[in-house]
Amino acid sequence: MKLLLALTTGVLAVATSETARLASPMAAVTLRGVILRTLTALVFVLGMQATAAEPGPWKLVWADEFDGAKLDYSKWAVEENAHGGGNGEQQFFVERPENVCVENGHLVIEARKGRFESMGQIREYTSARIRTKHRADWKYCRVEVRAKLPEGRGIWPAIWMLPTETKYGGWAASGEMDIMEMVGHEPNKVHGTLHYGSKWPKNVHTGKPFVLEKGTFAEDFHVFAMEWEPDAIRWYVDGKLFQTQTKWRSDGGPFPAPFDQAFHLILNVSVGGQWPGPPDAKTVFPQRMLVDYVRVLQRAR
Repeated sequence: MKLLLALTTGVLAVATSETARLASPMAAVTLRGVILRTLTALVFVLGMQATAAEPGPWKLVWADEFDGAKLDYSKWAVEENAHGGGNGEQQFFVERPENVCVENGHLVIEARKGRFESMGQIREYTSARIRTKHRADWKYCRVEVRAKLPEGRGIWPAIWMLPTETKYGGWAASGEMDIMEMVGHEPNKVHGTLHYGSKWPKNVHTGKPFVLEKGTFAEDFHVFAMEWEPDAIRWYVDGKLFQTQTKWRSDGGPFPAPFDQAFHLILNVSVGGQWPGPPDAKTVFPQRMLVDYVRVLQRAR
């Protein structure tokens, strides 16, 4: 807008100089009036375009404050499987109150050690994974989660998003957005990551970590946030921006694919897997992720 005003001033100055050369005063006045009206209209149109291009403020559209006595099943579904997440994870995700519940105003996801058998599968650990799939999903939003994380080798808490429909093909051609992941043997460091490109195993991922200046994420609550917009995705911890990504791709469609479709939220604590490795003798069980709230905001229109 400042550039536009400067341009307008310059053009008017030139117009004034040129009209001074005209022989007829009336012609000079007429020419200057035409130029002024034209520039006024130009300023109005471009100004309206600039205003329309400015994003509106974030507005709350969905939230769970976990103030009730139990999990709100209108917002969350609990997954049950021993698939290992494709990462060699060792837990059985189950729907039991000792693994997932609401307690003292917090969502509790608890990883426990102990043999569990179901559906013909046996695992030595249990935990929980919940998601909003088929209940709520969003295209472009800000997600805020205030949480206190578990710790210990082999412990892997995550707050992440997957597409509700695999519009561009199987994982990770349709994308994955990791708002927060932590491997428990590095309890002062969290990661924000995008997965995209081609189907596995030709997929790629890009991301950066955030390291606390002191203490660990298991000692207190912290706010993990991600802002997802058509041309940029940003990550924050406690309001501090630590990463912005603007380049990604999908074999299934042009940019900004695959991050131009509805995604849903997932919260879980895994045990073991290729990244954190298995628990060791020093890993203490049970381990809890406590979630104070989950909030989703979108730009006001």
